[in-house]
Amino acid sequence: MREAYKVAVVGGGFAGLVTARELQREGHRVTVFEKANNVGGTWLYDSRVETDLLGLDPNREIVHSSLYRSLRVNLPRQIMGFSDYPFVAKEGGDSRHFPGHEEVLRFLEDFARDFGLMGVIRFGHEVVRVERVDDASYEWLVESRTRENESRGESKEEVFEAVVICNGKHTEPNIAEFSGRDTWPGLQMHSHNYRTPEQFENKIVVLIGNGSSANDILKEISPLAKEVHQAIRGPDSQLKRLENHDNAWQHSMIECARNDGKVVFQDGSIVDADVIIHCTGYKFHFPFLRSNGIITVDDNRVGPLYKHVFPPSLAPWLSFVALPYKAVPSIVMELQAKWVAKVLSGEVKLPTREEMAYWVEELYRQMEKTGRPKHRTHTLPQDKFEYESWLAAQSRIKPPERWKEIMFSSFIPKIKSYYGGEYRDAWDVDKWIQEVDSSN
Repeated sequence: MREAYKVAVVGGGFAGLVTARELQREGHRVTVFEKANNVGGTWLYDSRVETDLLGLDPNREIVHSSLYRSLRVNLPRQIMGFSDYPFVAKEGGDSRHFPGHEEVLRFLEDFARDFGLMGVIRFGHEVVRVERVDDASYEWLVESRTRENESRGESKEEVFEAVVICNGKHTEPNIAEFSGRDTWPGLQMHSHNYRTPEQFENKIVVLIGNGSSANDILKEISPLAKEVHQAIRGPDSQLKRLENHDNAWQHSMIECARNDGKVVFQDGSIVDADVIIHCTGYKFHFPFLRSNGIITVDDNRVGPLYKHVFPPSLAPWLSFVALPYKAVPSIVMELQAKWVAKVLSGEVKLPTREEMAYWVEELYRQMEKTGRPKHRTHTLPQDKFEYESWLAAQSRIKPPERWKEIMFSSFIPKIKSYYGGEYRDAWDVDKWIQEVDSSN
């Protein structure tokens, strides 16, 4: 007979919704806590920005979403859906292979409605505390807060038998470190607080980073800005004018920022800048979780976690979904959600606490041995399919289609390099899929 538990899910975005569905399929009693008034998580666009544009003030009013108004997905919709619920184009929507963020939100809203999840989501409920009822118990006290207005709110405490944390990983900014950063007189912001390009008109902008957001923002602000200077790491970081831009240059990383407003790069060049935009990623952040030091976040390593999901000493009553990087997000979070739900129901057994702890220790030893930095703990190794296949085997289901990982890991980077900033519209995704299918 399956076990059925009262389970709290923190977050109503991509991960929280698929986790809630899998928990319900296993017969658990689910409550999803969502701070916003709609599903979507980071895909729920918010035109507001934080009062501290760098995100360093812990007391700032946090804006969850990092979306800018023009954002289009950087993965084709063919690999963004779930195994039994593909992200297909619908009449009246954005039919492009790489649609805008509004289309993703519609997909998540449809998913929540079609699987009857709206009734288990508590909108406008921010989780402010998750902790064990007592040291001898594996029950969890979840405190949530609703806000009537800026000054008034109401808190409520409830006890759950299990908690799954799905609060996302694109809210707490990671900021570049360089000498003079804190005293530089110009405007500094993290891409988390970028929405539209108008404020950069006629400005000299230094943009740190070379990821998707950095390149999207560079492309959007360069027609308005006076100059854009992109600081990047790696062997290709050298002073040069960027292709297809009359007013944009690439540099090595920032050496220092001076009190007179000048920014000095490691390549020796100097720019008298107005703005520095940090497109430098995010940190895992669980301010509500009180675990008496059992769970820590150290240089973006959340641990200890068996297979990036279960803390050995608290499993299966506490779990995390969607921590891994460098893998197809929807595939990994769906497989993790299925595993968590089946472990709780008793259909799938976990190893012993000691065996799980040993796996974590061995992972850390191997990382140290190979010189892999701690902040890459949740970046999956090159053969991501091995992790996904392992998760699928735990739930006794077929592994995901291999072409999706081939597309994500090998082909998309090549496409971006070949087509540059126009890859979303230049690449015939359906043709590529047909060619891969016909060759197998």
